[in-house]
Amino acid sequence: MRVGIIGCGAIAQMHIKAYANIGFTVTAVTDVREEHGRKFAAGAGAEFFANYEDVCRHPNVDFIDVCTFPDFRLQPLMAAAAAGKHVQVQKPIATNLETAREMVSYTRRAGVRLNVVSQHRFDDSIQFLAKAIPAGRLGKILQADAYVKWYRSAEYYSRPIKGSWATEGGGALINQAVHQIDMLLYLIGRVGKVCGAWQLGALHSIESEDVVNAVLRYAGGATGVIQAATAFWPGYPERIEIHGTNGAAIVTGDKLTTWDVRNDEGEPAPLASQTMSGASDPMAIPLTPFERQFREFGDAIRENRDPLTSGEAGYRALELVAAIYKSCREGNPVALPEEAL
Repeated sequence: MRVGIIGCGAIAQMHIKAYANIGFTVTAVTDVREEHGRKFAAGAGAEFFANYEDVCRHPNVDFIDVCTFPDFRLQPLMAAAAAGKHVQVQKPIATNLETAREMVSYTRRAGVRLNVVSQHRFDDSIQFLAKAIPAGRLGKILQADAYVKWYRSAEYYSRPIKGSWATEGGGALINQAVHQIDMLLYLIGRVGKVCGAWQLGALHSIESEDVVNAVLRYAGGATGVIQAATAFWPGYPERIEIHGTNGAAIVTGDKLTTWDVRNDEGEPAPLASQTMSGASDPMAIPLTPFERQFREFGDAIRENRDPLTSGEAGYRALELVAAIYKSCREGNPVALPEEAL
């Protein structure tokens, strides 16, 4: 697979390492900071272009990887789709549901595939649970929670665009905990109702939330809690906790650290104690899940099917984020729609 990258920030650096490891070739890149972009291109062995349209039209590109801030998604997606290129975007899919809906609709109409980077679905722990839960090994699911009690420094938020509603779409929930939201939806299913409360700029000089809590009612009947923060020094590894009538599973960081299940049978649980987490360092995350997700997207393109982390999946994660934000603003529970896109 040949890749064109739009946006050459820190996450794009991880992407090119993953591409190199799986044999994908980065052929064209662009960045609004020309000097930075040219240096990135040289390191990747790619050609630099001054504008994203030329990257999207490049004849030696199979898909476009959009690594920009989430307020700049639709424009490169439309340019790529118009050129018949498949598209991958960094999480979250967009800053608002209207843009996300148009992204999904536009790629559908153009007949190209849309992938949202949600690499933690490809952790060994989550892949194990994605098989074990439907097989009934935990019994009926009663509770499914996510805790993202992280810390980000004042320097992290020093640029005015960080933690802004316009550029980033919000704070800790949409930027940090969106991964855990995606995993809960993947493992447990649709959420029917939420009730949220937040603190705006509790520690940092930002306009959005750096502390937020939500209570969930899943469509299947289970309840749950999401806690997300970037204000809790020194930062603690994120956790997903799932409790069923037959036992419990806890994922800490990227690993399954607890599997307490009565009379369990089947594939042994991949229990581990050494975990990796972006709790205090955004780049202290494993590379392997990126490699697996990118390889799966390449397979989806070749097989003409939707990837596991499709645009629809990215939309659903953003839909839950938006519902929690609405509940926080209005002080009331918010019901999510049942219908699909």
